[in-house]
Amino acid sequence: MQTGISTASLFPRLNTEDALEKIKSLGADCAEIFFSTFYEYRPEFSKSLAEKVKDIKINSVHANSSNFEPNFFNPSPRVKGDGYYWLDQIGRSARLLGCGNYTFHGFNRINGRSRDDFDAFAAGLNEICDFASDYALKICLENVRWSLYDRPGVFSELKKRVPALGGVFDIKQARMSGFPYQTYIKDMSGSIEYAHLSDVGSDGVPCLPGTGIYDFKDIISRLMDEGFDGALLIEVYAENYSDFGEIARSVEFIKEIVSKLK
Repeated sequence: MQTGISTASLFPRLNTEDALEKIKSLGADCAEIFFSTFYEYRPEFSKSLAEKVKDIKINSVHANSSNFEPNFFNPSPRVKGDGYYWLDQIGRSARLLGCGNYTFHGFNRINGRSRDDFDAFAAGLNEICDFASDYALKICLENVRWSLYDRPGVFSELKKRVPALGGVFDIKQARMSGFPYQTYIKDMSGSIEYAHLSDVGSDGVPCLPGTGIYDFKDIISRLMDEGFDGALLIEVYAENYSDFGEIARSVEFIKEIVSKLK
């Protein structure tokens, strides 16, 4: 089990390439690259990152999903084609970075929860997973309160129909959804590839792991009980901390818990 940091935690204080350099100095074992612009999706950009990732494992890549992921579920071949164009760009970029995971949100739940069609969703996801496999890239669906996986039960229904689908557990999104985080961990049992970690203060404001009210020993223990042995990635907003040293201390906090649980 590795402890890492998402470059999203350093955005917009640092550009992606500079964020990776900083992450290496903060004690992380691995990183998730959050591509924040169409410019960064391109393989040409990832070629420029090659020297910066030599000493740190790139666990996953994450796009600005609302840019194009809803296109995959559009009935228009031309609209859908635009989605696959950008997934091709990101797939080739991930291959250059030695990365095998893609954090996926899918479409936005603007029409509410009553329009579930798991067979149709699964048909789209199977197509996406097949396409991504050509780049040795695993599609990992993240629980996000406003997106496809907006509540417990969605992942398990999809996994029955999409065997290649992986899961991403996000503690912040679980809290914001209004459902207990434990139910998401159970729902993704045996399929959680990595996790996004943050904490929350008694005032409800997000913060770094170890500085809020969450019991991370319990959270990580529950993940391990469900077969998890992936990356624990710190993912917060830039306004949730004052200086980069706080992130380094949070990395050590998570590492210490993991060492005691093994």
